[in-house]
Amino acid sequence: MATYPGLSSKAFRHPLDSQAEQTLRSVPGFELLAKNFVEYFHERPRYVYFMGNYIQVGPRQYSTLYGMFRECVRDLSVSGEPTLFISQDAQVNSYSLGTDHPSIVINTGLVDHLSEAEIRTVIAHELGHVKCGHTVLMQMAVWAMTATQFLGDITLGLGNLLSSGLLFSFYEWRRKAELSADRAALLVMEDLDLVMQTMMKVAGGSQKYAHECSLEEFQQQSHRYLDLDKDELNQFYKFLIYNGGQGAFLSHPFPVERLHYLQGWQQSEQYQQIRQGNYHNVTTEGSVDVESHDTESEVDALKRQIEALQEEIERVRRRSQSDRNS
Repeated sequence: MATYPGLSSKAFRHPLDSQAEQTLRSVPGFELLAKNFVEYFHERPRYVYFMGNYIQVGPRQYSTLYGMFRECVRDLSVSGEPTLFISQDAQVNSYSLGTDHPSIVINTGLVDHLSEAEIRTVIAHELGHVKCGHTVLMQMAVWAMTATQFLGDITLGLGNLLSSGLLFSFYEWRRKAELSADRAALLVMEDLDLVMQTMMKVAGGSQKYAHECSLEEFQQQSHRYLDLDKDELNQFYKFLIYNGGQGAFLSHPFPVERLHYLQGWQQSEQYQQIRQGNYHNVTTEGSVDVESHDTESEVDALKRQIEALQEEIERVRRRSQSDRNS
Protein backbone atom coordinates (compact mmCIF):
# COMPACT_ATOMS: atom_id res chain seq x y z
CA MET A 1 0.00 0.00 0.00
CA ALA A 2 1.06 3.57 -0.68
CA THR A 3 0.88 6.73 1.40
CA TYR A 4 0.37 10.17 -0.13
CA PRO A 5 1.32 12.94 2.32
CA GLY A 6 -0.67 16.11 1.80
CA LEU A 7 -2.67 14.65 -1.08
CA SER A 8 -5.34 16.98 -2.46
CA SER A 9 -8.54 15.58 -3.93
CA LYS A 10 -7.70 17.62 -7.03
CA ALA A 11 -5.00 15.09 -7.78
CA PHE A 12 -7.38 12.19 -8.43
CA ARG A 13 -10.92 13.52 -8.72
CA HIS A 14 -12.55 12.35 -11.94
CA PRO A 15 -13.39 15.24 -14.31
CA LEU A 16 -16.89 13.82 -14.87
CA ASP A 17 -17.44 14.09 -11.10
CA SER A 18 -16.46 17.78 -11.07
CA GLN A 19 -18.50 18.58 -14.18
CA ALA A 20 -21.59 16.80 -12.86
CA GLU A 21 -21.36 18.69 -9.56
CA GLN A 22 -21.13 22.03 -11.38
CA THR A 23 -24.22 21.09 -13.39
CA LEU A 24 -26.06 20.05 -10.24
CA ARG A 25 -25.35 23.33 -8.48
CA SER A 26 -26.66 25.30 -11.47
CA VAL A 27 -30.01 23.47 -11.66
CA PRO A 28 -33.09 25.46 -10.56
CA GLY A 29 -34.12 24.27 -7.11
CA PHE A 30 -30.67 23.44 -5.80
CA GLU A 31 -30.36 26.66 -3.80
CA LEU A 32 -33.78 26.08 -2.22
CA LEU A 33 -32.86 22.53 -1.30
CA ALA A 34 -29.51 23.57 0.13
CA LYS A 35 -31.21 26.25 2.23
CA ASN A 36 -33.79 23.87 3.68
CA PHE A 37 -31.33 21.04 4.11
CA VAL A 38 -28.94 23.09 6.25
CA GLU A 39 -31.80 24.67 8.17
CA TYR A 40 -33.93 21.62 8.91
CA PHE A 41 -32.10 18.39 8.23
CA HIS A 42 -28.34 18.70 8.59
CA GLU A 43 -26.13 15.78 9.54
CA ARG A 44 -26.76 15.63 13.29
CA PRO A 45 -29.89 13.41 13.16
CA ARG A 46 -28.00 10.84 11.10
CA TYR A 47 -25.03 10.92 13.45
CA VAL A 48 -27.33 10.45 16.46
CA TYR A 49 -28.99 7.51 14.71
CA PHE A 50 -25.66 5.87 13.87
CA MET A 51 -24.39 6.33 17.40
CA GLY A 52 -27.56 4.86 18.86
CA ASN A 53 -27.96 1.85 16.58
CA TYR A 54 -24.60 0.74 15.19
CA ILE A 55 -21.27 -0.31 16.69
CA GLN A 56 -18.64 2.43 16.68
CA VAL A 57 -15.29 1.03 15.62
CA GLY A 58 -12.29 1.86 17.79
CA PRO A 59 -9.15 0.47 19.45
CA ARG A 60 -11.21 -1.89 21.63
CA GLN A 61 -14.10 -2.47 19.24
CA TYR A 62 -13.35 -4.23 15.96
CA SER A 63 -9.70 -3.40 16.53
CA THR A 64 -8.51 -5.07 13.30
CA LEU A 65 -10.91 -3.02 11.20
CA TYR A 66 -9.94 0.10 13.14
CA GLY A 67 -6.26 -0.46 12.39
CA MET A 68 -7.00 -0.84 8.68
CA PHE A 69 -9.18 2.25 8.78
CA ARG A 70 -6.53 4.39 10.50
CA GLU A 71 -3.95 3.34 7.92
CA CYS A 72 -6.24 4.32 5.04
CA VAL A 73 -6.94 7.70 6.69
CA ARG A 74 -3.18 8.22 6.81
CA ASP A 75 -2.57 6.99 3.28
CA LEU A 76 -5.09 9.40 1.74
CA SER A 77 -4.16 12.28 4.06
CA VAL A 78 -7.76 12.69 5.17
CA SER A 79 -7.93 15.75 7.41
CA GLY A 80 -9.80 14.79 10.57
CA GLU A 81 -10.64 11.16 11.25
CA PRO A 82 -14.23 10.22 10.34
CA THR A 83 -16.20 7.90 12.60
CA LEU A 84 -16.49 4.31 11.41
CA PHE A 85 -19.60 2.28 12.28
CA ILE A 86 -20.56 -1.35 11.70
CA SER A 87 -24.25 -1.94 10.96
CA GLN A 88 -26.04 -5.28 11.44
CA ASP A 89 -27.28 -5.64 7.89
CA ALA A 90 -26.93 -8.62 5.56
CA GLN A 91 -26.77 -6.42 2.47
CA VAL A 92 -23.24 -6.20 1.07
CA ASN A 93 -23.00 -2.42 1.25
CA SER A 94 -21.22 0.59 2.73
CA TYR A 95 -21.74 4.35 2.59
CA SER A 96 -20.48 7.65 3.97
CA LEU A 97 -22.36 10.76 5.10
CA GLY A 98 -21.76 14.02 6.95
CA THR A 99 -19.43 17.00 6.78
CA ASP A 100 -18.71 18.41 10.23
CA HIS A 101 -18.71 14.89 11.66
CA PRO A 102 -18.33 12.55 8.65
CA SER A 103 -19.28 8.95 9.25
CA ILE A 104 -18.65 5.76 7.31
CA VAL A 105 -21.01 2.81 7.75
CA ILE A 106 -20.07 -0.72 6.72
CA ASN A 107 -22.66 -3.49 6.87
CA THR A 108 -21.87 -6.83 8.48
CA GLY A 109 -22.86 -8.46 5.20
CA LEU A 110 -19.89 -6.80 3.53
CA VAL A 111 -17.49 -7.55 6.39
CA ASP A 112 -18.42 -11.23 6.35
CA HIS A 113 -18.33 -11.52 2.56
CA LEU A 114 -14.98 -9.90 1.74
CA SER A 115 -11.35 -10.64 2.61
CA GLU A 116 -9.34 -8.17 4.71
CA ALA A 117 -7.68 -6.73 1.60
CA GLU A 118 -11.09 -6.26 -0.04
CA ILE A 119 -12.51 -4.63 3.10
CA ARG A 120 -9.54 -2.26 3.07
CA THR A 121 -10.38 -1.45 -0.55
CA VAL A 122 -13.93 -0.55 0.45
CA ILE A 123 -12.69 1.61 3.33
CA ALA A 124 -10.34 3.49 0.99
CA HIS A 125 -13.22 3.98 -1.44
CA GLU A 126 -15.46 5.49 1.25
CA LEU A 127 -12.64 7.71 2.50
CA GLY A 128 -12.27 8.89 -1.10
CA HIS A 129 -15.83 10.22 -0.86
CA VAL A 130 -14.96 12.04 2.36
CA LYS A 131 -11.76 13.39 0.85
CA CYS A 132 -13.60 14.78 -2.18
CA GLY A 133 -16.31 16.43 -0.09
CA HIS A 134 -19.04 14.22 -1.56
CA THR A 135 -20.76 13.33 1.68
CA VAL A 136 -22.97 16.37 2.26
CA LEU A 137 -24.31 16.27 -1.31
CA MET A 138 -24.99 12.55 -0.95
CA GLN A 139 -26.99 13.21 2.19
CA MET A 140 -28.91 15.96 0.41
CA ALA A 141 -29.71 13.57 -2.44
CA VAL A 142 -31.12 10.98 -0.02
CA TRP A 143 -33.21 13.64 1.69
CA ALA A 144 -34.47 15.11 -1.58
CA MET A 145 -35.59 11.70 -2.84
CA THR A 146 -37.36 10.89 0.43
CA ALA A 147 -39.09 14.28 0.57
CA THR A 148 -40.25 14.01 -3.03
CA GLN A 149 -41.54 10.46 -2.74
CA PHE A 150 -43.41 10.70 0.54
CA LEU A 151 -44.34 14.32 1.16
CA GLY A 152 -44.86 15.84 -2.27
CA ASP A 153 -45.87 19.45 -2.55
CA ILE A 154 -46.07 20.12 1.19
CA THR A 155 -42.36 19.61 1.87
CA LEU A 156 -40.77 23.01 1.96
CA GLY A 157 -41.50 23.71 -1.68
CA LEU A 158 -39.77 20.55 -2.91
CA GLY A 159 -42.75 19.01 -4.68
CA ASN A 160 -41.59 19.98 -8.14
CA LEU A 161 -38.05 18.66 -7.80
CA LEU A 162 -38.60 15.85 -10.28
CA SER A 163 -40.00 18.13 -12.96
CA SER A 164 -37.20 20.64 -12.39
CA GLY A 165 -34.57 18.00 -13.09
CA LEU A 166 -32.91 18.42 -9.70
CA LEU A 167 -33.21 14.78 -8.71
CA PHE A 168 -31.95 13.73 -12.11
CA SER A 169 -28.90 15.97 -11.64
CA PHE A 170 -28.33 14.72 -8.11
CA TYR A 171 -28.18 11.11 -9.15
CA GLU A 172 -26.17 11.78 -12.27
CA TRP A 173 -23.59 13.44 -10.01
CA ARG A 174 -23.74 10.62 -7.44
CA ARG A 175 -22.85 8.08 -10.09
CA LYS A 176 -19.91 10.14 -11.32
CA ALA A 177 -18.70 10.66 -7.73
CA GLU A 178 -18.17 6.90 -7.46
CA LEU A 179 -15.50 7.12 -10.17
CA SER A 180 -13.41 9.43 -7.98
CA ALA A 181 -13.80 7.18 -4.94
CA ASP A 182 -12.72 4.17 -7.03
CA ARG A 183 -9.54 6.06 -7.91
CA ALA A 184 -8.86 6.65 -4.22
CA ALA A 185 -9.15 2.92 -3.58
CA LEU A 186 -6.70 2.15 -6.38
CA LEU A 187 -4.20 4.71 -5.06
CA VAL A 188 -4.22 3.12 -1.61
CA MET A 189 -4.24 -0.54 -2.67
CA GLU A 190 -1.90 -0.22 -5.71
CA ASP A 191 -3.52 -3.36 -7.12
CA LEU A 192 -5.99 -2.95 -9.98
CA ASP A 193 -6.98 -6.63 -9.96
CA LEU A 194 -7.79 -6.46 -6.25
CA VAL A 195 -10.03 -3.41 -6.68
CA MET A 196 -11.79 -4.99 -9.65
CA GLN A 197 -12.16 -8.27 -7.75
CA THR A 198 -13.79 -6.38 -4.89
CA MET A 199 -16.26 -4.84 -7.34
CA MET A 200 -17.03 -8.27 -8.77
CA LYS A 201 -17.67 -9.81 -5.35
CA VAL A 202 -19.94 -6.93 -4.32
CA ALA A 203 -21.81 -7.27 -7.62
CA GLY A 204 -22.51 -10.98 -7.33
CA GLY A 205 -19.78 -12.90 -5.59
CA SER A 206 -20.57 -16.07 -3.66
CA GLN A 207 -18.59 -17.54 -0.79
CA LYS A 208 -19.87 -21.03 -1.57
CA TYR A 209 -18.87 -20.88 -5.25
CA ALA A 210 -16.03 -18.39 -5.08
CA HIS A 211 -13.72 -20.88 -6.80
CA GLU A 212 -15.97 -20.70 -9.86
CA CYS A 213 -15.78 -16.91 -10.23
CA SER A 214 -13.27 -15.50 -12.71
CA LEU A 215 -12.10 -11.89 -12.77
CA GLU A 216 -10.97 -12.36 -16.35
CA GLU A 217 -14.48 -13.40 -17.35
CA PHE A 218 -15.93 -10.41 -15.49
CA GLN A 219 -13.62 -8.14 -17.46
CA GLN A 220 -14.80 -9.75 -20.70
CA GLN A 221 -18.37 -9.12 -19.55
CA SER A 222 -17.42 -5.45 -19.17
CA HIS A 223 -16.27 -5.36 -22.79
CA ARG A 224 -19.49 -7.00 -23.96
CA TYR A 225 -21.51 -4.48 -21.99
CA LEU A 226 -19.72 -1.57 -23.66
CA ASP A 227 -20.34 -3.16 -27.04
CA LEU A 228 -24.08 -2.83 -26.42
CA ASP A 229 -23.72 0.88 -27.15
CA LYS A 230 -23.35 0.08 -30.82
CA ASP A 231 -27.14 -0.18 -30.81
CA GLU A 232 -28.76 3.19 -30.03
CA LEU A 233 -31.78 1.48 -28.50
CA ASN A 234 -29.51 -0.13 -25.91
CA GLN A 235 -28.13 3.32 -25.06
CA PHE A 236 -31.69 4.48 -24.44
CA TYR A 237 -32.39 1.49 -22.21
CA LYS A 238 -29.25 2.20 -20.18
CA PHE A 239 -30.31 5.80 -19.67
CA LEU A 240 -33.81 4.73 -18.67
CA ILE A 241 -32.57 2.13 -16.16
CA TYR A 242 -30.23 4.63 -14.52
CA ASN A 243 -32.89 7.33 -14.23
CA GLY A 244 -35.99 5.81 -12.70
CA GLY A 245 -37.06 3.43 -15.44
CA GLN A 246 -37.35 0.60 -12.92
CA GLY A 247 -38.93 2.68 -10.19
CA ALA A 248 -35.79 4.21 -8.65
CA PHE A 249 -32.76 6.26 -9.58
CA LEU A 250 -29.52 4.28 -9.43
CA SER A 251 -26.88 5.80 -7.15
CA HIS A 252 -23.93 3.84 -8.57
CA PRO A 253 -22.68 3.13 -12.08
CA PHE A 254 -22.87 -0.49 -13.11
CA PRO A 255 -19.80 -2.37 -11.83
CA VAL A 256 -18.75 -3.32 -15.36
CA GLU A 257 -18.64 0.38 -16.27
CA ARG A 258 -16.57 1.19 -13.21
CA LEU A 259 -14.05 -1.44 -14.29
CA HIS A 260 -13.70 0.27 -17.65
CA TYR A 261 -13.10 3.72 -16.16
CA LEU A 262 -10.62 2.48 -13.58
CA GLN A 263 -8.62 0.44 -16.08
CA GLY A 264 -8.26 3.51 -18.27
CA TRP A 265 -7.05 5.65 -15.37
CA GLN A 266 -4.55 3.06 -14.17
CA GLN A 267 -2.85 3.33 -17.57
CA SER A 268 -2.86 7.14 -17.60
CA GLU A 269 0.03 9.53 -17.10
CA GLN A 270 -1.89 11.22 -14.28
CA TYR A 271 -1.98 8.01 -12.25
CA GLN A 272 1.71 7.35 -12.85
CA GLN A 273 2.65 10.87 -11.74
CA ILE A 274 0.69 10.53 -8.51
CA ARG A 275 2.34 7.19 -7.81
CA GLN A 276 5.72 8.93 -8.21
CA GLY A 277 4.74 11.62 -5.68
CA ASN A 278 3.92 14.35 -8.19
CA TYR A 279 0.45 15.57 -7.30
CA HIS A 280 -1.63 18.50 -6.10
CA ASN A 281 -0.65 18.97 -2.48
CA VAL A 282 -2.56 20.84 0.21
CA THR A 283 0.10 21.06 2.92
CA THR A 284 3.56 21.30 1.39
CA GLU A 285 5.32 23.04 -1.46
CA GLY A 286 7.49 21.58 -4.17
CA SER A 287 5.13 19.05 -5.73
CA VAL A 288 4.46 19.09 -9.44
CA ASP A 289 1.38 20.98 -10.66
CA VAL A 290 0.76 22.86 -7.42
CA GLU A 291 -0.87 26.27 -7.58
CA SER A 292 0.44 28.89 -5.19
CA HIS A 293 -2.92 29.41 -3.52
CA ASP A 294 -3.56 25.70 -2.98
CA THR A 295 -2.01 25.58 0.50
CA GLU A 296 -5.14 25.74 2.66
CA SER A 297 -6.71 22.66 4.16
CA GLU A 298 -9.88 21.32 2.60
CA VAL A 299 -11.58 21.46 5.99
CA ASP A 300 -11.04 25.22 6.24
CA ALA A 301 -12.33 25.70 2.70
CA LEU A 302 -15.41 23.64 3.51
CA LYS A 303 -16.09 25.64 6.66
CA ARG A 304 -16.01 28.84 4.63
CA GLN A 305 -18.47 27.35 2.15
CA ILE A 306 -20.84 26.45 4.98
CA GLU A 307 -20.50 29.93 6.48
CA ALA A 308 -21.25 31.48 3.10
CA LEU A 309 -24.32 29.27 2.75
CA GLN A 310 -25.52 30.24 6.21
CA GLU A 311 -25.08 33.92 5.31
CA GLU A 312 -27.17 33.35 2.21
CA ILE A 313 -29.87 31.67 4.29
CA GLU A 314 -29.92 34.64 6.65
CA ARG A 315 -30.12 37.04 3.72
CA VAL A 316 -33.13 35.15 2.31
CA ARG A 317 -34.80 35.20 5.72
CA ARG A 318 -34.36 38.94 6.06
CA ARG A 319 -35.68 39.57 2.57
CA SER A 320 -38.67 37.30 3.22
CA GLN A 321 -39.44 39.10 6.48
CA SER A 322 -39.14 42.47 4.77
CA ASP A 323 -41.57 41.37 2.06
CA ARG A 324 -44.13 40.28 4.67
CA ASN A 325 -43.85 43.60 6.52
CA SER A 326 -44.23 45.71 3.41
